Amino acid sequence: MTSSAYPMELHRHHRDVTGGWLRPAVFGVMDGLVSNAALIAGVVGGGGRGSVVVLAGLSGLAAGACSMAVGEYTSVASQSDLVRAELDIERRELARDPDAEQEELTLLYQARGLDRDLAELVAQQLHRDPETAWRVHAREELGVDPDDLPSPWLAAVSSFTAFALGALVPLLPFLLGLDSVGGAVALTLLALFATGAAVARLTGRALWRGGGRQLLLGVLAAAVTFTIGSLAG
Repeated sequence: MTSSAYPMELHRHHRDVTGGWLRPAVFGVMDGLVSNAALIAGVVGGGGRGSVVVLAGLSGLAAGACSMAVGEYTSVASQSDLVRAELDIERRELARDPDAEQEELTLLYQARGLDRDLAELVAQQLHRDPETAWRVHAREELGVDPDDLPSPWLAAVSSFTAFALGALVPLLPFLLGLDSVGGAVALTLLALFATGAAVARLTGRALWRGGGRQLLLGVLAAAVTFTIGSLAG
């Protein structure tokens, strides 16, 4: 019988869900859109026009982007430092008492459904190489891949760029000389829905739900700041 008689095995290519760019990028563009739109709404509500709106919007863009980048860098760097400290502890434990660590790995595989003999054999073979054993213990006990830790610089740059792009959208009509709130509102609403829908598509959810949710949250934030600006103005 030829091999064509058997159905072809399909291998699905999975996307990278462990990198350090998606969360800060998504959070950055959403935050930039909502926060700068809300800031501009507050300034307009308080009577600001033209150059005042541009100055406030550019200040909000620069301050927010820098704040996001610094926050993301510090957060990811601190998390990576903590993970590396735990990895060093695991390496020292393997060097100090390899038999106990091998038994720990055996019990772990038993808990996952392997028979005692098979679990012991797997753990024994993995412990033949100390470096392999260390990586396996890191993945099984700590849930991390020592070779794939998130980059704080990648997170910071992604966050900075995404926030700046998002914050630029509601400011764009004013930068083009259109002293009209309507244009900024329309462009912001469209961008809010589009980014929400894009994230929903990326995560496998309904486009209208992701876009509508982000649109609603952005409108609520802008309404609050516009009201405050009007009362203050």
